[in-house]
Amino acid sequence: MAFGELGTAEQRLWDDFPAGVAVDLRAAEDRTVRAEVLTALLLRGPDAAAGRVGGLRLTGARITGQVDLAGAGLDFPLGLTDCDFEEPVLLRGASLRGTTFHGCRIPGLDGWLLKVDGNLFFEDSVIAGRLTLTRAHITGELRLSGVTLTATELVGLPAETDPACAPGVWALWAGGLVMEGGCFARKGFRCRGGLRLPGARFGGGLFMEGAQIDNPLGDALSGDDLTASTMVLTDGFTANGAIALPGATVRSRLSFDGAHLNGAGTALDGSRLTAGDLHLTPAARPAGSLDLREAQVAVLHDNAHARAADTRLDGLVYTSVQGVTGLDERLAWIGHAPGYTPQPYEQLAAWYRRIGHDDDARRVLLAKQRRRRRTLGPLGRAWGRVLDATVGYGYRPWQAALWLMLLSALGTAAFAEGRPTAAQPGQGVPFNAFVYTLDLLVPIGGFGQRTAWYFTGLHQWLGYGLIAAGWLLTTAAVSGVTRALNRT
Repeated sequence: MAFGELGTAEQRLWDDFPAGVAVDLRAAEDRTVRAEVLTALLLRGPDAAAGRVGGLRLTGARITGQVDLAGAGLDFPLGLTDCDFEEPVLLRGASLRGTTFHGCRIPGLDGWLLKVDGNLFFEDSVIAGRLTLTRAHITGELRLSGVTLTATELVGLPAETDPACAPGVWALWAGGLVMEGGCFARKGFRCRGGLRLPGARFGGGLFMEGAQIDNPLGDALSGDDLTASTMVLTDGFTANGAIALPGATVRSRLSFDGAHLNGAGTALDGSRLTAGDLHLTPAARPAGSLDLREAQVAVLHDNAHARAADTRLDGLVYTSVQGVTGLDERLAWIGHAPGYTPQPYEQLAAWYRRIGHDDDARRVLLAKQRRRRRTLGPLGRAWGRVLDATVGYGYRPWQAALWLMLLSALGTAAFAEGRPTAAQPGQGVPFNAFVYTLDLLVPIGGFGQRTAWYFTGLHQWLGYGLIAAGWLLTTAAVSGVTRALNRT
């Protein structure tokens, strides 16, 4: 053989390969297996024994050199447990059956265009270098639970140096990954560096309960245009870096229930996101902003921590919104957005109308007009305050009635104490202070009092004021109601 004489461990592996017998070297004196021997065994080893399924099942080996299976095609399962690899593993373009690296220590793995007919397991392994699965295709499950994964640039650096990470430090590079089964990176999964998943497809879902990702100056998870049946980032999931999911599609549930979103600038970029149920219920207030612009969600679940965040909601469309909260909290949530954007108010009002809470819908639209008023010039703001005080921008027409009652009472009391002068002595209707006040306040029509009687002095100026107030109330009422009907 080109690699010379086999060592004791290598000979055991070679002999047991045809029958697929497990080889456990943990207690062996010789645990070393050369990478070239392992590669030769996998590519040109003996045929399977009669009636047996051949395969490699190796435990506790120290593998020296680089395992290079680039472009290889294996028709048998590959299982390695508690093995130490001296160099990164090369699986570029390989076609494998079910493959397991359980509890192994690997200085990186390159699986660009890798195809696995079955499961690919890395559970409880330490991968001190980049894991590349770009455009890989896995028909079964990908298991990363319990894995410690470190970007190549950070290997050998203590954890406290992570804040110096530069954007673009990726521990998992898996753009275009196609998963027919689920991807599980649950409790115990720890990643130093970001997860890059643009265009990835998770047919069986992505599950990261209790996982932690550290990439504070970049994206913790970058999933532009990602597609998944479900995404579960819950139960203490921690992202020290942004979660970027612009244009992603999650057909069922996207959940951040009990998560810690610590991205400093943008904690969650969900712009153009499409999801069935979005559970935006983190364990604490996100450190950065929540961007849900142009997102489409069937049911939005939120909590007080999410509503306390700086949130971009312009264009967000939802069928229903759920959460233990009141209208004031929801209005405050919308109010966190910088500038004036009418659509979030219209969307919330539409939902309240849909569930039959018309009064709440009007309160939302009134809040929208008050927010808009801040963007106007001095004259616009002044007229807006008049509309607000008189008719609530048309959403509180009863306020005009209150003003009318107040002014009527004021005028009646004042004119009852005055001495009116008849326009034509001995003619006309008798003086009535209440009807005279109404005649001044109502600008259209008349009751005959204003033409039959007049005052001088302070009462005359009070009359002018009531006439002006009547015109102002009428104009505000017409303008406000028209505005409300047009929903502008």
